[in-house]
Amino acid sequence: MTYTWYDFLGNIGVILILLSYLLLQINKIKSQSMYYSLMNAIGAFFILVSLYYNFNLSAFIMEFFWLLISLYGLWQLRSVKTQAT
Repeated sequence: MTYTWYDFLGNIGVILILLSYLLLQINKIKSQSMYYSLMNAIGAFFILVSLYYNFNLSAFIMEFFWLLISLYGLWQLRSVKTQAT
């Protein structure tokens, strides 16, 4: 097995998602924070890129919805900030 750039990108995505969850669990970030949603969105996107080259349907479905939910969280945060100003 060769280790490619998209494998590396997928691994970075996994690290981002796991790190965001760890930071949430040790109370360093809040689930409603931009950082939490952004780390999850970028992580899911990186994993989806790696899945484009080495497809797995179950992983694709999981990461696709993980990305959508994270983007919704970011959109919701933006909406709240826009209403506050």
